Amino acid sequence: MRTSGILLPVFSLPGKYGIGCFSEEAYSFVDFLVEAGQTYWQILPLGPTGYGDSPYQALSTFAGNPYMIDLEDLTGQGLLTEAECEAVDFCDDESSVDYGKLYNGRMKLLRKAYERSSHKESEEFASFRRDNGFWLSDYALFMAVKDAHAGAGMEEWETDIRDYRPKAVKEWTDKCQNSIGFYEYLQFEFARQWSKLKAYANKKGIGIIGDIPIYVSADSSDFWAHRELFQLDDRGRLRMIAGVPPDGFSATGQIWGNPLYNWEKQSKTGYDWWIKRIAKCRELYNVIRIDHFRGFDEYFAIPSGSDTAAAGHWEKGPGTALFDAIKAALGETSIIAEDLGYMTESVRQMVRDTGFPNMKVLEFAFDSRDSSGAMEYLPFRYERNCVVYTGTHDNETLRGWIDSILPAERQQVCGYLDVRTDDPQEIVEKMVIAALSSVADYCIIPLQDYLGLDNRARINKPSTNGINWKWRADKKDLSAALASKLRRLTILYGRMPLRVS
Repeated sequence: MRTSGILLPVFSLPGKYGIGCFSEEAYSFVDFLVEAGQTYWQILPLGPTGYGDSPYQALSTFAGNPYMIDLEDLTGQGLLTEAECEAVDFCDDESSVDYGKLYNGRMKLLRKAYERSSHKESEEFASFRRDNGFWLSDYALFMAVKDAHAGAGMEEWETDIRDYRPKAVKEWTDKCQNSIGFYEYLQFEFARQWSKLKAYANKKGIGIIGDIPIYVSADSSDFWAHRELFQLDDRGRLRMIAGVPPDGFSATGQIWGNPLYNWEKQSKTGYDWWIKRIAKCRELYNVIRIDHFRGFDEYFAIPSGSDTAAAGHWEKGPGTALFDAIKAALGETSIIAEDLGYMTESVRQMVRDTGFPNMKVLEFAFDSRDSSGAMEYLPFRYERNCVVYTGTHDNETLRGWIDSILPAERQQVCGYLDVRTDDPQEIVEKMVIAALSSVADYCIIPLQDYLGLDNRARINKPSTNGINWKWRADKKDLSAALASKLRRLTILYGRMPLRVS
Protein backbone atom coordinates (compact mmCIF):
# COMPACT_ATOMS: atom_id res chain seq x y z
CA MET A 1 0.00 0.00 0.00
CA ARG A 2 1.34 3.42 -0.97
CA THR A 3 1.39 5.79 2.00
CA SER A 4 2.76 9.16 3.04
CA GLY A 5 3.47 11.06 6.20
CA ILE A 6 5.08 14.12 7.72
CA LEU A 7 8.29 14.35 9.71
CA LEU A 8 7.90 16.72 12.66
CA PRO A 9 9.65 16.27 16.02
CA VAL A 10 7.41 16.57 19.06
CA PHE A 11 9.55 19.44 20.35
CA SER A 12 8.82 21.31 17.10
CA LEU A 13 5.08 21.45 17.72
CA PRO A 14 3.62 24.90 18.44
CA GLY A 15 2.22 25.69 21.85
CA LYS A 16 2.84 27.33 25.19
CA TYR A 17 5.59 26.90 27.76
CA GLY A 18 8.73 26.76 25.67
CA ILE A 19 8.64 23.45 23.80
CA GLY A 20 6.34 21.23 21.78
CA CYS A 21 4.84 18.56 24.01
CA PHE A 22 1.83 16.26 24.46
CA SER A 23 -0.50 19.25 24.60
CA GLU A 24 -3.69 20.06 22.71
CA GLU A 25 -1.49 21.22 19.83
CA ALA A 26 -0.24 17.64 19.43
CA TYR A 27 -3.83 16.42 19.10
CA SER A 28 -4.52 19.24 16.64
CA PHE A 29 -1.54 18.13 14.57
CA VAL A 30 -2.97 14.61 14.41
CA ASP A 31 -6.23 16.12 13.17
CA PHE A 32 -4.23 18.10 10.59
CA LEU A 33 -2.60 14.88 9.37
CA VAL A 34 -6.00 13.28 8.94
CA GLU A 35 -7.33 16.25 6.97
CA ALA A 36 -4.16 16.19 4.87
CA GLY A 37 -4.76 12.56 3.93
CA GLN A 38 -1.62 11.32 5.64
CA THR A 39 -0.94 7.90 7.17
CA TYR A 40 2.11 8.54 9.35
CA TRP A 41 3.57 11.02 11.79
CA GLN A 42 7.32 10.52 12.04
CA ILE A 43 9.03 11.89 15.11
CA LEU A 44 12.57 11.94 16.51
CA PRO A 45 13.72 9.96 19.59
CA LEU A 46 11.71 10.72 22.73
CA GLY A 47 14.47 10.06 25.27
CA PRO A 48 15.56 12.53 27.97
CA THR A 49 18.22 14.85 26.61
CA GLY A 50 21.41 15.86 28.35
CA TYR A 51 24.33 18.11 27.44
CA GLY A 52 23.98 19.29 23.83
CA ASP A 53 20.21 18.65 23.81
CA SER A 54 20.46 15.92 21.17
CA PRO A 55 17.73 13.27 21.28
CA TYR A 56 20.34 10.91 19.79
CA GLN A 57 22.48 11.18 22.95
CA ALA A 58 19.78 10.47 25.52
CA LEU A 59 20.28 9.78 29.21
CA SER A 60 18.32 6.55 28.73
CA THR A 61 17.11 4.58 25.73
CA PHE A 62 14.03 3.42 27.66
CA ALA A 63 12.98 6.63 29.43
CA GLY A 64 10.94 9.53 28.04
CA ASN A 65 11.81 13.21 27.92
CA PRO A 66 10.05 15.00 30.82
CA TYR A 67 10.08 18.26 28.83
CA MET A 68 7.29 16.75 26.73
CA ILE A 69 4.92 16.31 29.66
CA ASP A 70 2.01 18.68 29.10
CA LEU A 71 1.83 21.24 31.90
CA GLU A 72 -1.78 22.06 31.08
CA ASP A 73 -2.66 18.42 31.71
CA LEU A 74 -1.04 18.74 35.15
CA THR A 75 -3.01 21.94 35.70
CA GLY A 76 -6.18 20.05 34.84
CA GLN A 77 -5.26 17.47 37.48
CA GLY A 78 -4.98 20.24 40.06
CA LEU A 79 -1.23 19.69 40.49
CA LEU A 80 -0.20 23.07 39.12
CA THR A 81 -1.90 26.41 38.64
CA GLU A 82 -1.96 28.43 35.46
CA ALA A 83 -0.42 31.32 37.36
CA GLU A 84 2.54 29.14 38.39
CA CYS A 85 3.13 28.13 34.78
CA GLU A 86 2.75 31.64 33.43
CA ALA A 87 5.25 32.98 35.98
CA VAL A 88 8.11 30.92 34.52
CA ASP A 89 10.32 32.43 31.82
CA PHE A 90 10.32 29.85 29.02
CA CYS A 91 11.58 32.24 26.30
CA ASP A 92 9.57 34.90 24.50
CA ASP A 93 10.42 33.46 21.07
CA GLU A 94 7.88 30.69 20.42
CA SER A 95 9.67 29.74 17.18
CA SER A 96 12.65 28.32 19.07
CA VAL A 97 13.40 26.13 22.09
CA ASP A 98 15.61 27.57 24.85
CA TYR A 99 16.85 24.46 26.64
CA GLY A 100 18.61 26.39 29.37
CA LYS A 101 15.37 28.09 30.42
CA LEU A 102 13.50 24.79 30.13
CA TYR A 103 15.95 23.11 32.48
CA ASN A 104 15.76 25.92 35.01
CA GLY A 105 12.01 26.50 34.85
CA ARG A 106 10.11 23.44 33.70
CA MET A 107 11.79 20.98 36.08
CA LYS A 108 10.84 23.13 39.06
CA LEU A 109 7.20 23.02 37.99
CA LEU A 110 7.35 19.27 37.50
CA ARG A 111 8.78 18.82 40.98
CA LYS A 112 5.89 20.84 42.41
CA ALA A 113 3.46 18.57 40.59
CA TYR A 114 5.24 15.51 41.97
CA GLU A 115 5.07 16.80 45.54
CA ARG A 116 1.33 17.44 45.21
CA SER A 117 0.49 14.22 43.38
CA SER A 118 -1.16 11.18 44.99
CA HIS A 119 0.11 8.83 42.27
CA LYS A 120 1.86 6.59 44.80
CA GLU A 121 -1.53 5.43 46.04
CA SER A 122 -2.73 4.33 42.60
CA GLU A 123 -2.64 0.82 41.19
CA GLU A 124 -1.84 2.36 37.81
CA PHE A 125 1.49 3.66 39.14
CA ALA A 126 2.24 0.38 40.89
CA SER A 127 1.57 -1.49 37.65
CA PHE A 128 3.80 0.92 35.72
CA ARG A 129 6.67 0.29 38.13
CA ARG A 130 6.26 -3.49 37.85
CA ASP A 131 6.09 -3.47 34.07
CA ASN A 132 9.13 -1.21 33.70
CA GLY A 133 11.25 -2.38 36.60
CA PHE A 134 14.02 -3.73 34.37
CA TRP A 135 15.08 -0.16 33.48
CA LEU A 136 13.13 2.29 35.65
CA SER A 137 14.94 1.85 38.97
CA ASP A 138 18.38 2.14 37.33
CA TYR A 139 17.36 5.26 35.41
CA ALA A 140 15.77 6.97 38.41
CA LEU A 141 18.82 6.29 40.57
CA PHE A 142 21.15 7.40 37.77
CA MET A 143 19.33 10.73 37.55
CA ALA A 144 19.24 11.13 41.32
CA VAL A 145 23.01 10.58 41.56
CA LYS A 146 23.55 12.95 38.65
CA ASP A 147 21.53 15.62 40.47
CA ALA A 148 23.59 15.05 43.61
CA HIS A 149 26.68 15.80 41.52
CA ALA A 150 25.23 19.02 40.05
CA GLY A 151 24.50 17.33 36.73
CA ALA A 152 28.04 16.07 36.17
CA GLY A 153 28.65 13.09 33.92
CA MET A 154 29.24 9.78 35.65
CA GLU A 155 32.99 9.86 34.93
CA GLU A 156 33.17 12.61 37.57
CA TRP A 157 31.37 10.56 40.23
CA GLU A 158 33.04 8.66 43.07
CA THR A 159 34.57 5.41 41.83
CA ASP A 160 32.23 3.05 43.68
CA ILE A 161 28.98 4.52 42.36
CA ARG A 162 30.47 5.35 38.98
CA ASP A 163 31.30 1.66 38.57
CA TYR A 164 27.84 0.55 39.76
CA ARG A 165 29.17 -1.41 42.73
CA PRO A 166 26.32 -3.12 44.64
CA LYS A 167 27.14 -1.62 48.04
CA ALA A 168 27.27 1.90 46.63
CA VAL A 169 24.07 1.35 44.64
CA LYS A 170 22.24 0.37 47.85
CA GLU A 171 23.66 3.28 49.84
CA TRP A 172 22.72 5.84 47.19
CA THR A 173 19.29 4.28 46.76
CA ASP A 174 18.64 4.63 50.48
CA LYS A 175 19.67 8.28 50.65
CA CYS A 176 18.03 9.44 47.40
CA GLN A 177 14.52 8.09 47.89
CA ASN A 178 12.73 11.38 47.26
CA SER A 179 14.70 12.18 44.12
CA ILE A 180 14.27 8.62 42.84
CA GLY A 181 10.54 8.93 43.42
CA PHE A 182 10.49 12.17 41.44
CA TYR A 183 12.10 10.59 38.38
CA GLU A 184 9.83 7.56 38.57
CA TYR A 185 6.84 9.91 38.67
CA LEU A 186 8.06 11.79 35.59
CA GLN A 187 8.30 8.55 33.64
CA PHE A 188 4.85 7.48 34.81
CA GLU A 189 3.33 10.79 33.72
CA PHE A 190 5.24 10.76 30.41
CA ALA A 191 4.00 7.24 29.65
CA ARG A 192 0.41 8.10 30.60
CA GLN A 193 0.29 11.19 28.41
CA TRP A 194 2.10 9.65 25.42
CA SER A 195 -0.05 6.52 25.52
CA LYS A 196 -3.15 8.68 25.40
CA LEU A 197 -1.84 10.72 22.44
CA LYS A 198 -0.71 7.64 20.52
CA ALA A 199 -4.09 5.96 21.07
CA TYR A 200 -5.80 9.09 19.72
CA ALA A 201 -3.58 9.09 16.62
CA ASN A 202 -4.05 5.37 15.98
CA LYS A 203 -7.83 5.65 16.35
CA LYS A 204 -7.76 8.39 13.71
CA GLY A 205 -5.76 6.15 11.38
CA ILE A 206 -2.39 7.84 11.97
CA GLY A 207 0.57 5.58 12.71
CA ILE A 208 3.59 6.80 14.66
CA ILE A 209 7.05 6.24 13.20
CA GLY A 210 9.49 6.41 16.10
CA ASP A 211 13.22 6.85 15.75
CA ILE A 212 15.95 5.17 17.80
CA PRO A 213 19.72 5.59 17.55
CA ILE A 214 21.70 2.37 17.19
CA TYR A 215 23.96 3.40 20.09
CA VAL A 216 23.43 4.68 23.62
CA SER A 217 25.18 7.63 25.20
CA ALA A 218 28.32 7.17 27.30
CA ASP A 219 26.51 9.26 29.91
CA SER A 220 23.39 7.12 30.23
CA SER A 221 21.80 4.75 32.68
CA ASP A 222 22.01 2.03 30.01
CA PHE A 223 25.81 2.14 29.89
CA TRP A 224 26.15 2.77 33.62
CA ALA A 225 24.10 -0.25 34.72
CA HIS A 226 25.03 -2.67 31.91
CA ARG A 227 28.70 -2.17 31.19
CA GLU A 228 29.13 -5.88 30.60
CA LEU A 229 27.37 -5.43 27.26
CA PHE A 230 29.93 -2.94 25.90
CA GLN A 231 33.57 -2.93 24.80
CA LEU A 232 35.72 -2.03 27.80
CA ASP A 233 39.41 -2.25 28.66
CA ASP A 234 40.90 -4.01 31.69
CA ARG A 235 40.11 -0.98 33.89
CA GLY A 236 36.45 -0.97 32.91
CA ARG A 237 36.86 2.09 30.69
CA LEU A 238 35.84 2.56 27.07
CA ARG A 239 38.27 0.82 24.74
CA MET A 240 36.70 1.87 21.44
CA ILE A 241 34.06 4.43 20.58
CA ALA A 242 31.62 4.98 17.71
CA GLY A 243 31.94 7.27 14.73
CA VAL A 244 32.26 7.31 10.95
CA PRO A 245 35.39 7.42 8.77
CA PRO A 246 36.70 10.33 6.71
CA ASP A 247 34.74 10.86 3.48
CA GLY A 248 33.78 13.51 0.95
CA PHE A 249 31.76 15.32 3.60
CA SER A 250 34.42 15.35 6.36
CA ALA A 251 38.16 14.99 5.83
CA THR A 252 38.68 13.74 9.39
CA GLY A 253 35.47 11.74 9.78
CA GLN A 254 33.21 12.07 12.79
CA ILE A 255 33.76 10.99 16.39
CA TRP A 256 30.41 10.31 18.06
CA GLY A 257 31.89 9.02 21.33
CA ASN A 258 29.22 6.37 22.01
CA PRO A 259 30.18 3.07 23.65
CA LEU A 260 30.39 0.17 21.21
CA TYR A 261 28.52 -3.04 21.92
CA ASN A 262 30.31 -6.24 22.82
CA TRP A 263 28.34 -8.30 20.33
CA GLU A 264 29.86 -11.59 21.51
CA LYS A 265 28.48 -11.06 25.01
CA GLN A 266 25.19 -9.77 23.64
CA SER A 267 24.89 -12.96 21.61
CA LYS A 268 25.49 -15.13 24.67
CA THR A 269 22.49 -13.49 26.37
CA GLY A 270 20.32 -14.21 23.34
CA TYR A 271 20.36 -10.45 22.66
CA ASP A 272 18.12 -10.02 25.71
CA TRP A 273 18.84 -6.30 26.17
CA TRP A 274 18.05 -5.55 22.52
CA ILE A 275 14.87 -7.60 22.67
CA LYS A 276 13.75 -5.57 25.68
CA ARG A 277 14.65 -2.36 23.88
CA ILE A 278 12.64 -3.22 20.77
CA ALA A 279 9.74 -4.50 22.90
CA LYS A 280 9.61 -1.11 24.64
CA CYS A 281 9.71 0.67 21.27
CA ARG A 282 6.78 -1.42 20.07
CA GLU A 283 4.76 -0.02 22.96
CA LEU A 284 5.69 3.53 22.00
CA TYR A 285 5.51 3.42 18.20
CA ASN A 286 3.79 1.67 15.31
CA VAL A 287 6.94 1.63 13.18
CA ILE A 288 10.55 1.84 14.40
CA ARG A 289 13.22 3.62 12.36
CA ILE A 290 16.68 2.46 13.47
CA ASP A 291 19.40 5.04 12.87
CA HIS A 292 22.78 3.94 11.38
CA PHE A 293 21.45 0.50 10.44
CA ARG A 294 24.63 -0.34 8.57
CA GLY A 295 26.36 -0.65 11.98
CA PHE A 296 24.73 -4.06 12.43
CA ASP A 297 26.74 -5.36 9.48
CA GLU A 298 29.97 -3.51 10.13
CA TYR A 299 30.64 -0.65 12.53
CA PHE A 300 33.47 1.86 12.66
CA ALA A 301 35.55 1.54 15.84
CA ILE A 302 37.77 4.43 16.93
CA PRO A 303 40.31 4.08 19.77
CA SER A 304 39.07 5.99 22.79
CA GLY A 305 40.94 9.26 23.19
CA SER A 306 41.56 9.77 19.46
CA ASP A 307 41.47 13.32 18.14
CA THR A 308 40.00 12.31 14.78
CA ALA A 309 38.24 9.30 13.28
CA ALA A 310 41.20 8.60 10.97
CA ALA A 311 42.63 6.03 13.41
CA GLY A 312 39.46 3.92 13.33
CA HIS A 313 38.74 0.66 11.56
CA TRP A 314 35.75 -1.49 10.60
CA GLU A 315 34.61 -4.40 12.76
CA LYS A 316 31.90 -6.98 12.12
CA GLY A 317 28.48 -6.57 13.74
CA PRO A 318 25.85 -9.23 14.52
CA GLY A 319 24.19 -9.10 11.11
CA THR A 320 20.77 -10.67 10.77
CA ALA A 321 21.29 -12.90 13.83
CA LEU A 322 20.09 -10.02 16.02
CA PHE A 323 16.89 -9.55 14.04
CA ASP A 324 16.27 -13.30 13.90
CA ALA A 325 16.39 -13.30 17.72
CA ILE A 326 14.07 -10.29 17.93
CA LYS A 327 11.59 -11.93 15.55
CA ALA A 328 11.69 -15.21 17.47
CA ALA A 329 10.95 -13.38 20.73
CA LEU A 330 8.50 -10.71 19.58
CA GLY A 331 7.12 -11.78 16.22
CA GLU A 332 6.99 -9.49 13.21
CA THR A 333 8.11 -5.91 13.95
CA SER A 334 7.72 -2.97 11.58
CA ILE A 335 11.21 -1.49 11.17
CA ILE A 336 12.70 1.05 8.77
CA ALA A 337 16.42 0.55 8.10
CA GLU A 338 18.30 3.85 7.95
CA ASP A 339 21.03 2.62 5.61
CA LEU A 340 22.50 6.00 4.62
CA GLY A 341 26.22 6.69 4.48
CA TYR A 342 29.06 4.47 3.30
CA MET A 343 27.48 1.41 1.70
CA THR A 344 28.92 -1.99 0.82
CA GLU A 345 27.35 -4.98 -0.85
CA SER A 346 27.25 -6.83 2.50
CA VAL A 347 25.20 -3.99 4.01
CA ARG A 348 22.82 -4.06 1.06
CA GLN A 349 22.48 -7.83 1.40
CA MET A 350 21.76 -7.57 5.15
CA VAL A 351 18.98 -5.05 4.46
CA ARG A 352 17.53 -7.33 1.78
CA ASP A 353 17.73 -10.34 4.11
CA THR A 354 15.78 -8.56 6.86
CA GLY A 355 13.11 -7.46 4.39
CA PHE A 356 12.95 -4.02 6.05
CA PRO A 357 12.30 -0.98 3.84
CA ASN A 358 15.41 1.19 3.49
CA MET A 359 15.77 4.92 2.97
CA LYS A 360 16.16 7.15 -0.07
CA VAL A 361 16.94 10.87 0.31
CA LEU A 362 16.31 13.05 -2.74
CA GLU A 363 18.87 15.68 -1.75
CA PHE A 364 21.59 13.05 -1.99
CA ALA A 365 20.73 12.31 -5.64
CA PHE A 366 22.38 15.53 -6.84
CA ASP A 367 25.52 15.63 -4.66
CA SER A 368 28.58 16.05 -6.88
CA ARG A 369 30.86 14.94 -4.02
CA ASP A 370 29.44 11.43 -4.29
CA SER A 371 28.59 10.95 -7.96
CA SER A 372 28.60 7.12 -7.86
CA GLY A 373 26.51 6.78 -4.70
CA ALA A 374 24.18 9.62 -5.70
CA MET A 375 22.68 7.59 -8.54
CA GLU A 376 20.87 5.20 -6.21
CA TYR A 377 18.87 8.11 -4.73
CA LEU A 378 17.32 9.08 -8.09
CA PRO A 379 13.66 8.02 -8.14
CA PHE A 380 13.95 5.87 -11.28
CA ARG A 381 16.36 3.60 -9.35
CA TYR A 382 13.96 2.93 -6.45
CA GLU A 383 12.34 -0.37 -5.61
CA ARG A 384 8.93 -0.31 -3.97
CA ASN A 385 10.08 -1.49 -0.54
CA CYS A 386 11.69 1.76 0.55
CA VAL A 387 10.95 5.08 2.25
CA VAL A 388 11.65 8.23 0.25
CA TYR A 389 12.44 11.52 1.98
CA THR A 390 13.19 14.90 0.48
CA GLY A 391 15.58 15.30 3.40
CA THR A 392 15.91 14.22 7.02
CA HIS A 393 16.42 16.04 10.32
CA ASP A 394 20.19 16.04 9.61
CA ASN A 395 19.85 17.72 6.21
CA GLU A 396 19.24 21.25 5.10
CA THR A 397 15.64 22.10 4.36
CA LEU A 398 14.88 21.77 0.65
CA ARG A 399 14.77 25.55 0.24
CA GLY A 400 18.01 25.96 2.16
CA TRP A 401 19.64 23.18 0.15
CA ILE A 402 18.61 24.71 -3.18
CA ASP A 403 20.04 28.06 -2.10
CA SER A 404 23.37 26.47 -1.07
CA ILE A 405 24.23 23.89 -3.76
CA LEU A 406 26.68 24.55 -6.57
CA PRO A 407 25.35 26.11 -9.79
CA ALA A 408 26.11 22.91 -11.70
CA GLU A 409 24.16 20.88 -9.14
CA ARG A 410 21.24 23.29 -9.34
CA GLN A 411 21.26 23.02 -13.12
CA GLN A 412 21.18 19.22 -12.81
CA VAL A 413 18.22 19.42 -10.41
CA CYS A 414 16.28 21.70 -12.75
CA GLY A 415 17.06 19.46 -15.72
CA TYR A 416 15.94 16.32 -13.93
CA LEU A 417 12.71 17.93 -12.68
CA ASP A 418 12.09 19.76 -15.96
CA VAL A 419 11.91 23.10 -14.18
CA ARG A 420 12.41 25.90 -16.70
CA THR A 421 12.50 28.78 -14.24
CA ASP A 422 14.97 29.61 -11.53
CA ASP A 423 12.27 30.05 -8.90
CA PRO A 424 13.48 28.22 -5.74
CA GLN A 425 9.94 27.66 -4.52
CA GLU A 426 8.96 25.93 -7.76
CA ILE A 427 12.01 23.68 -7.44
CA VAL A 428 10.95 22.82 -3.87
CA GLU A 429 7.46 21.90 -4.99
CA LYS A 430 8.74 19.78 -7.88
CA MET A 431 11.13 17.94 -5.53
CA VAL A 432 8.24 17.13 -3.21
CA ILE A 433 6.20 15.87 -6.17
CA ALA A 434 9.16 13.74 -7.32
CA ALA A 435 9.12 12.03 -3.93
CA LEU A 436 5.34 11.59 -3.79
CA SER A 437 5.13 10.27 -7.35
CA SER A 438 7.96 7.75 -6.95
CA VAL A 439 7.32 4.00 -6.64
CA ALA A 440 8.43 4.02 -2.99
CA ASP A 441 5.77 2.45 -0.74
CA TYR A 442 6.39 5.12 1.90
CA CYS A 443 6.96 8.85 1.40
CA ILE A 444 7.86 11.06 4.37
CA ILE A 445 8.24 14.82 3.89
CA PRO A 446 9.53 17.17 6.62
CA LEU A 447 6.93 19.81 7.40
CA GLN A 448 9.47 22.54 6.59
CA ASP A 449 9.62 21.34 2.97
CA TYR A 450 5.86 21.51 2.56
CA LEU A 451 6.11 25.05 3.92
CA GLY A 452 9.09 26.00 1.72
CA LEU A 453 11.13 27.22 4.70
CA ASP A 454 14.84 28.02 4.47
CA ASN A 455 17.65 26.81 6.74
CA ARG A 456 16.47 28.92 9.63
CA ALA A 457 14.06 26.01 10.11
CA ARG A 458 16.78 23.35 9.95
CA ILE A 459 16.60 20.82 12.80
CA ASN A 460 20.23 19.69 13.05
CA LYS A 461 23.59 20.44 11.49
CA PRO A 462 25.85 17.47 12.36
CA SER A 463 29.14 18.17 14.16
CA THR A 464 27.89 21.48 15.56
CA ASN A 465 26.63 22.39 19.04
CA GLY A 466 24.32 25.00 20.49
CA ILE A 467 22.27 25.69 17.35
CA ASN A 468 20.34 22.45 16.93
CA TRP A 469 17.05 20.83 17.98
CA LYS A 470 15.41 24.24 18.43
CA TRP A 471 13.05 24.97 15.53
CA ARG A 472 9.31 25.10 16.24
CA ALA A 473 6.40 25.39 13.84
CA ASP A 474 3.98 28.28 13.94
CA LYS A 475 0.39 27.35 14.68
CA LYS A 476 -0.84 29.32 11.68
CA ASP A 477 1.36 27.20 9.38
CA LEU A 478 -0.90 24.20 9.99
CA SER A 479 -3.73 25.74 8.03
CA ALA A 480 -6.80 24.25 6.41
CA ALA A 481 -5.45 25.48 3.07
CA LEU A 482 -2.21 23.50 3.50
CA ALA A 483 -4.13 20.40 4.62
CA SER A 484 -6.33 20.68 1.53
CA LYS A 485 -3.30 21.02 -0.75
CA LEU A 486 -1.60 17.99 0.79
CA ARG A 487 -4.77 15.95 0.57
CA ARG A 488 -5.04 16.75 -3.15
CA LEU A 489 -1.42 15.65 -3.73
CA THR A 490 -1.92 12.52 -1.65
CA ILE A 491 -4.93 11.50 -3.73
CA LEU A 492 -3.25 12.47 -7.01
CA TYR A 493 -0.24 10.22 -6.35
CA GLY A 494 -2.17 7.29 -4.91
CA ARG A 495 -1.10 7.63 -1.28
CA MET A 496 -4.50 8.24 0.29
CA PRO A 497 -5.19 5.77 3.13
CA LEU A 498 -8.39 3.78 3.35
CA ARG A 499 -9.93 4.72 6.69
CA VAL A 500 -12.90 3.02 8.30
CA SER A 501 -15.08 5.47 10.19
